[in-house]
Amino acid sequence: MSFSLQLSHAAPASVDSPLLAIVLPQDPSLDDALRAVDTPLAGAIQRSIARRDFRGGRDETMLFVGGDSGAQRVLLVGRGSAPLTRAVARRASAIAARQAGKLGTGAMHLVLPGADADAIEGVALGAAAGSWAYPDLQTQPPEKERRARLQSVTVLGGDTDAVRAGFAAGAAVAEGQAIAKRLGMMPGNVCTPETFVEVGREIAARHGMTITVLGRAEMELEKMGSFLCVAQGTPEEPRLVALEYRGGAPDQQPVVLIGKGLCFDTGGISIKPAPEMEWMKFDMSGAGGVMGAMEAIGRLRLPINVVGIIGATTNMPSGTAVKPGDVVRASNGKTIEIINTDAEGRLVLADLLVFAKRFNPALAIDAATLTGAVVIGLGAHAVGVFGADKAAVDEVLAAGSAAGEPGWPLPLWDEYKEQIKSDVADLKNSGGRAAGSITAALFLQEFVDGYPWVHLDVAGTAYSQVDLGWIPKGPTGTPVGTFVEIVRARARR
Repeated sequence: MSFSLQLSHAAPASVDSPLLAIVLPQDPSLDDALRAVDTPLAGAIQRSIARRDFRGGRDETMLFVGGDSGAQRVLLVGRGSAPLTRAVARRASAIAARQAGKLGTGAMHLVLPGADADAIEGVALGAAAGSWAYPDLQTQPPEKERRARLQSVTVLGGDTDAVRAGFAAGAAVAEGQAIAKRLGMMPGNVCTPETFVEVGREIAARHGMTITVLGRAEMELEKMGSFLCVAQGTPEEPRLVALEYRGGAPDQQPVVLIGKGLCFDTGGISIKPAPEMEWMKFDMSGAGGVMGAMEAIGRLRLPINVVGIIGATTNMPSGTAVKPGDVVRASNGKTIEIINTDAEGRLVLADLLVFAKRFNPALAIDAATLTGAVVIGLGAHAVGVFGADKAAVDEVLAAGSAAGEPGWPLPLWDEYKEQIKSDVADLKNSGGRAAGSITAALFLQEFVDGYPWVHLDVAGTAYSQVDLGWIPKGPTGTPVGTFVEIVRARARR
């Protein structure tokens, strides 16, 4: 995806474009600049608004076909009655980009009247989200049967430093989300633990980061029995990848981002039902989110220290796989009774949380497609947010809201701990179906020592099994936006 930002105050009517998209609010009216666009269309836009054929409702669109010069097509996109935030601009721009893709215009100009720098950031994010695709493994039809992919978006906005910065930020986050989406969309035989090593090295080289890679032997020396028990059923080499971005003072405590990277999750011996198991290629979305966030942070050159840590493996049933009833020991010495081998993500994260302590985090946030229970509780619209430090939780909630990845806080009361008590070990890896997302978070809390921590359960939001309208089914890019927004907010302090 290539973006360009027109840095003049040129009127939309002066644009020579295969498609001009205009985002309008509920019950719109045309200003002078947009009336000039309507002149070659003989007033068709104004008549459509007056007759209420187009009302500006959220996701509403109407297409007008013009001549061979100027705007050859004009697309009206409704953004509804909500205030013009980054998230609102993102959604409307994504709708415009998807329509451009269906038309096969290849390029689009987009104007959003009244947009400030924050909304312009949303425009960049939305244009990228609406045009994103994963054609890597598909045989392409003949050129004459193809519709051109949307490759160029020009945003019409003011030539100000704030607008420039907003668009640059949106483009940077969009690049990070593209990495997370591509990793998520890859089949499990293409996205392997080694893929995260390769992508991590590319990011590190691009942005001058330090990278550390651990394999099975190194993790054994670290006594990561919790992580390694998940990997013992697969011949693939498990990988822990840590990326260190040093944009702040040498003695500044970093923000540490941690991601679960199950490249495929069969459930292990506690095998999942066969229908829809193919979606378990997305069980690495937390790790993909960390990689995407580190790319965006590197592009933004933020004056802050950040560490990204991911743990990648595959959960498979085999003759060497961990079994229900087995007891393993994590790197902090705690023993864990395996009740359900499908509760494996928390076993990987346990050792990652212990590993994170060596960086002396100012704040650590982990993200994982951890539980089906959070999908039952919150559906596909909110991230489950957990933490004992209220200030840290509030900070993450604010970041998610600003990024258009809203979260909802859930409790970590001691009463729930009874469900993960074991008769033979320090704790169990599953507390059963009741409050499953809460007991999973409480399990993780047992491996946090001496630093503020927040857990994000993104099982309902990192990917979608249905078309959401503004983006197609598949990966959403969550939690890249939340991660980046937290780091940006701290960098501004």
